[in-house]
Amino acid sequence: MTLTQAAEGKSYLIADIVTEDPEMDAFLFTLGCYSGEEITLVARRRGGCVVSIKDGRYNIDTLLADAIQIQDGPHT
Repeated sequence: MTLTQAAEGKSYLIADIVTEDPEMDAFLFTLGCYSGEEITLVARRRGGCVVSIKDGRYNIDTLLADAIQIQDGPHT
């Protein structure tokens, strides 16, 4: 499933980043968003969501959230 389908407050593991845009891949990588990393959906906002990756919180839009494939994480 994608991050847009995630439950608020729940931790997941990033399974894959599915995009054909190398700039989007590079941007997500700079946030620490890559396969095997833990991600938490903090809150949903109009046009996107707030996520926690490593020690940071980021507001990402729906396009980015749709590119992030997730699976149940260790702290579910």
